[in-house]
Amino acid sequence: MMEALNQQPFNIIIQAIISICVLALFLSVFIDFMIFSRSHHVQKEKKSIVETGTMTFFFIVYYLILAGKTGTIDISSQLVKQLMAVLGTAMIMIGCAANVAGRFNLGSNWANHIKIYEEHTLVQGGMYRLVRHPLYASIMLMLYGGCLAYRNITAFTAVSLIFIPFMYYRARQEEVLLLQRFPQYKKYMGQTGMFFPVIRTRKDDGE
Repeated sequence: MMEALNQQPFNIIIQAIISICVLALFLSVFIDFMIFSRSHHVQKEKKSIVETGTMTFFFIVYYLILAGKTGTIDISSQLVKQLMAVLGTAMIMIGCAANVAGRFNLGSNWANHIKIYEEHTLVQGGMYRLVRHPLYASIMLMLYGGCLAYRNITAFTAVSLIFIPFMYYRARQEEVLLLQRFPQYKKYMGQTGMFFPVIRTRKDDGE
């Protein structure tokens, strides 16, 4: 009983941090909709099955898996549980910060479906210096962080087999239009990873 009581403040803090990060993510998406969602000055547009609605549906399923503890791995060591919770929460915090920063970098270029605006700009600064799709990469990091924090193998499998392939599909759809609009995007692709930063050596920089 005393052990459970001692764990409660830790669990409350972890849960509070995760909840704040998730709220910040959804709030930033809502702000994008309110400020940047528009149908005028669109040069090219492609509807995609991967958009905010379908992503939200996945988040709901993901949450239900975690809440129902379906696939939760039982670990006897409290220390290991806490270390996993701390590491997972750190991943969620970093992912949330990267997502919000990426949205600031993207600005008015954002769209729910895939759109190229007449005044569209090629963003290569900020989070886009690290990866070509920081919004997707950061959400992946957050989801995997949740899997680790809650020790859930079912959620991990769902993210790996469903969410990531769909994000890859959406990213490729976007890049087809970006390559058509910006010839320099091909060079950007060669220098910057899609979801993971490219580790460049001094030799690469010299070339």
